[in-house]
Amino acid sequence: MPKSVARTFSVLFSLFGLLALMPAPATAAENCPALLNFKFNRLQDDAPQNLCQYSGKVTLIVNTASYCGYTAQYDGLEKLYAKYKDKGLVVLGFPSNDFSQEPGDNKEIADFCTNTYGVKFPMFAKSAVRGKDVNPLFAALIKTSGKAPSWNFSKYLIDRDGKLLGNFGSTTRPDDKNLASTTEKALAQ
Repeated sequence: MPKSVARTFSVLFSLFGLLALMPAPATAAENCPALLNFKFNRLQDDAPQNLCQYSGKVTLIVNTASYCGYTAQYDGLEKLYAKYKDKGLVVLGFPSNDFSQEPGDNKEIADFCTNTYGVKFPMFAKSAVRGKDVNPLFAALIKTSGKAPSWNFSKYLIDRDGKLLGNFGSTTRPDDKNLASTTEKALAQ
C-alpha cells in the first residue's frame, strides 16, 4: 500500500477514535419535557406515538367524548388547530368514557370525529383521564395543576418548554378570549 493511502487510513482511524470518545447526542426522551414524555396509541390505527414529537410546540390537551353537551367543541378545537398549527400549536384529543359519554370503541370514535366534525388534530386511543386507572399524561397534568377534569372537554395548555400555562374547564370554549390570549402569548414566545 502506498504511503499516502496508509497515511489517509491512519488519519481516518484517528478521527473515528476521537468520535468514539465524544458523548452520544441526547436522545429525544432526554430533551422531552416531562409533561410530554409519554407514549399513546393513535386513535385511528393504534400506531404507537411518542408525545415527545410535540416538544417545542404549544400544546392544548383535551379530554373528549362523542355524546356530551360539549361535543360541539370539536368544531372549535379543529378551527383553533387550523388557525394556529403553522405557528406551532397542536391540539391533542384524548377520548374518555369517565363520564359515561364515550361508549364506542376507537374505530367508532375516530369515524365520528372525522365524519361529524372533520377532526384533523391528533387523537389518541380511548383512556381514563381521572380516577384509579388515569392514563399517565393526565396523572401528570392533575399532579401539576392540582385539578382533575371535572367533565369532558377540560383543557390543559402547555407552553413550548413543556410547562403548564393553565387549565380551562369544559365551559371554556375553544374560541374563549382568555384561552385565545394565553395561546397567542405562548405562540409568540
